[in-house]
Amino acid sequence: MTSKVTYLGDLRTKSIHVQSGSEIISDAPLDNNGKGEAFSPTDTVANALASCMMTIMGIKARDLEVDFTGSTAEVTKIMNAEPRRIGAIEIVFEMQGVADQKNKTILERAAMTCPVFLSLSSEIEKRITFNWK
Repeated sequence: MTSKVTYLGDLRTKSIHVQSGSEIISDAPLDNNGKGEAFSPTDTVANALASCMMTIMGIKARDLEVDFTGSTAEVTKIMNAEPRRIGAIEIVFEMQGVADQKNKTILERAAMTCPVFLSLSSEIEKRITFNWK
């Protein structure tokens, strides 16, 4: 078992990661009858994409002996109305500490192989931008 999800009522859930005990609270978003006081389930999907891409880049960067600590990703999730689903995910990476073009290319390509990227439907548009400092 990976996690256990409990419905807390009022459109809120609590997820517990079995191995670590870490918790995630989710709320329905304001535009879907919720309070919007925490990540919605679809927010979590969009955020997981950015986190996964950074993790895969981190693995490759470690192999290349490149440090991009301090890099960030700004995530925007765009919903479609009918049917209600994620239509697009925009991620803008602000990358720190990578100097040469070869390493930039290697890291960008590695990001596009992350399991979440490869698992998401091809119907979800993925708009990915890398800005290198």
